[in-house]
Amino acid sequence: MLAYFQLAKPRITLLVLLTAAAGFYLGSEQPASLELLLHTLIGTALASGGTNAFNQWLEREIDGKMRRTRNRPLPSGSIHPPRAFAFATLISAAGISYLAATVNLITAGLAFLTLLLYVAVYTPLKRTTWLATIAGSIPGALPILGGWTAARGAIDTEAWTLFAILFLWQLPHFWALDWLCRSDYRAAGLRTLGATDPGGRRIGAYCTAISGALLTASLLPGLVGLSRILYLWAAIPLGILLFGGSLSLWANPTERAARRLFAGSVVYLPLLLLVLVAAKRGP
Repeated sequence: MLAYFQLAKPRITLLVLLTAAAGFYLGSEQPASLELLLHTLIGTALASGGTNAFNQWLEREIDGKMRRTRNRPLPSGSIHPPRAFAFATLISAAGISYLAATVNLITAGLAFLTLLLYVAVYTPLKRTTWLATIAGSIPGALPILGGWTAARGAIDTEAWTLFAILFLWQLPHFWALDWLCRSDYRAAGLRTLGATDPGGRRIGAYCTAISGALLTASLLPGLVGLSRILYLWAAIPLGILLFGGSLSLWANPTERAARRLFAGSVVYLPLLLLVLVAAKRGP
């Protein structure tokens, strides 16, 4: 059972649930329904776990070539590929169906779109181009829209500001990790940005540019009336710190700088969402 749990990538699924819950609360125009939130999180967890399992099924040979992933259930032999495929199919279909039955069709459709883009677009693109990370950031940002539509039943301007923040945040976060794991990715034949930029200058420049865009995008919830002024007092310094970490990597591309940027990005998102939830503007 533990191997199947690992196949669903619980840490990534937990992050998906965090963003979906934040989207649900922020999208609620009335006091949030705990029953509806529970249905949303159950369906989202199943769909996310299935998406991650499909990803591991497709990348089982690549995972076996990298130190970081060779002990995952499929390359280690803990689970046979046909069973992994069946597991992925079962729980993803169950999650999407559950969302359609208990939440709404828009949220279920977003969960299906997330699976489709992650499995059929992002995963195969990693073998051919570093732009895969940009493509993969789209499904990575969709769960916050799913949470929003679960509560409100539609996607509007405020929801797109949340999507923009999640989309941009993923790029410096994963590029920093990408550069730290560049040797593994290169050995596995993946065309990631880190694997094709051994000096780190290009990845530092891209992280700096995207962090600057993220700083700007993080102000949007305050500008469109989703949050009170308290949010901006947190979003601005958090964004400046992340931008500074990216600038440091660009100026001096070392593993220490990349680790600091990665750690900073891990802290940035939950803190930003927490303050955004706390500073939500009332009806």
